[in-house]
This record gives sequence, C-alpha cells and structure tokens, in this order.
Amino acid sequence: MNPSSTFQEIGAWLDQYESFALLSHVRPDGDAIGSQIALGFALEAAGKKVRLINEDGLPDNLAFMAGADRIETPPAEPLEVDVVIALDTATKPRLGAKVLDAVGHCERWINIDHHKSNPGYGNLNHIDDSSPATGQILYNLIQALKLPMPDETRDAIYVAVSTDTGSFQYPGTTAATYEMAADLTRKGLDVGKINSLTYDNHPMRRVELMRSLLNTLEVKADGRLAHWELTWETVERLDLKPEDSEGLIDIVRAIQGVIVAVFFEELHDGKIRVSMRSKDRRIDACKVCMEFGGGGHSLAAGIRMAGPLSDAKEKVLAAVERELATL
Repeated sequence: MNPSSTFQEIGAWLDQYESFALLSHVRPDGDAIGSQIALGFALEAAGKKVRLINEDGLPDNLAFMAGADRIETPPAEPLEVDVVIALDTATKPRLGAKVLDAVGHCERWINIDHHKSNPGYGNLNHIDDSSPATGQILYNLIQALKLPMPDETRDAIYVAVSTDTGSFQYPGTTAATYEMAADLTRKGLDVGKINSLTYDNHPMRRVELMRSLLNTLEVKADGRLAHWELTWETVERLDLKPEDSEGLIDIVRAIQGVIVAVFFEELHDGKIRVSMRSKDRRIDACKVCMEFGGGGHSLAAGIRMAGPLSDAKEKVLAAVERELATL
C-alpha cells in the first residue's frame, strides 16, 4: 500500500482505465455524496464510464443536487469495472457489506479521504487529514489533472465542502477553502440557491426530532460536556430517516462553555451510533473514539458500538471526562 499517492499517480490510473465505480460510506452525508457526484461527472466529461454506488442510497436531504439521481444502491450481480474509487470513507467496512460484495472481485482500488484514522486500504491512497473535506481534495485533484468541471461537479464540490465545514465555520476551514469557493462562484455557482436548498429545506419531522432531543439534553463535567440521545422508539414514533439528525449535534456543540458534545443514537439492530465533537484541539475526539473502534478527525469523530444505550453512554462519557480532567 502507498499511503501518500500523488495526484499524478492517481491521474495515470484515471487516464489508463475506462470504467470506474465510485463509492462512499454508509449513512452518507454531503461530503460523501457530493464527492461521488463531483468526481463522477468530471470523469464522465472526460469520456469515462462511471457508476455511483452507496449502500444506503441517496438521502432525501441531498436529492436537490444536480446529478443526485445517479446515486444507486449496490446491484446483486458483481460490478464489472476496471477501478473502484472509495471516497470520504475511513475504513473499508464503512462502505457496507452489499457494496463490498458487488466490488469484491475488483483488484484496483483508489482511496481518497481526509480522515486521519484511514489506514490506507487502497492500492493508491491519497489521505489528507489537513483538508476540511474530501470535496476540497477532489477540487485540487481536478485542477491538478486538468479534468473537466461540468456544472454538476462544480455544485457538488461546494455542497461537499460547505456541509463538512459547518458552512465554512469549523477550524479546519482554510484560506484555500475560501479561494476554492470563490473560484466555484466565478464558474457559475449560485451560492444563494445552493445554500437555501442545503440549509433551509428541512421536513417537519426534523423539528419534532429536535424537540425530542432537547428533552434528553444533559450537561456535566462543570458544563464542559453536553450530550443527548435518540432512542429507537423515538425513531419509529416520528418515522425518522437517518439524514434527519444530520448536523443537529452542532446545537449542543454551540452551548457556551461546552468543550465536548456527544450524540448517542440507538440503531434498529441494538447497536449504538456515537457522534462526538470537540471545540478544543487538546481534546482529540478521534483518539477517544478509537478506544471503542471508531475514528474520524481530531474535532469530529464517531463510533458504532455494542449496546445497550445505557452502557455505551457510561463508557464513552467516562472516557471523555478522563480527557477533560487533563485540561
């Protein structure tokens, strides 16, 4: 494995081969779907054959994106492609069992990501944990290789980076991020329209979810740790979809004095999904999550662990409090 393949090395494969399957992680977010659309349409404009595959398919909240109708769930039969490209996915299992079955026979893998916990599971790997989003890596890749940038690619890059930076608010946002956004705007991006569709277009059930979550909110560790929880009973009662909770942890993160925010979510199989955000680089969310088999970024990480919910909360919150005690 090569943990630091150059754009030119990746470009040689993109030029040499003709058909590609672009993949992203289960429960995809804006960076995952945006990255697939961005690179996929750039490759198609360059004359390549492309399939965009996701285990869970397209979330409703991203259906507004041009090209989103190309996202498909994995077929039952093996995919006949020359190269698999995994995008924004820290570990191979996060692609999903059905996806891995569909591409299991493919021997050529490119892995492009920005999670520092990514072990480099491709034949070619470009892992840049200094990038605020995989979408920004792809912008740089497309520019470096002089690939086409159709409108779908332009808009998808913006959505990918905007959603993964909290609308350009998180500390990982750089001058290069703003310069990229300016370039996309010069290329015809309608910022107002895209932002409205991304952030001001939620179903009523998301508001009901927020009310339910607020009723579970707890603050501890002298106000430095806040957490809330979503039970499976609430998921069923409100008829929620996975994307309905996207970004809501930022409400807890924004509480004055809070350093770490944690969102516990009970899944249908009894496992617990944990989302963690840190506002202080001395508290490494990725490090804490890796204790429980998770990973991600220093300030944003996650876990999928065994239940029950009460046990998961006890273990994870204890680990966070140990870290906070070091400050």
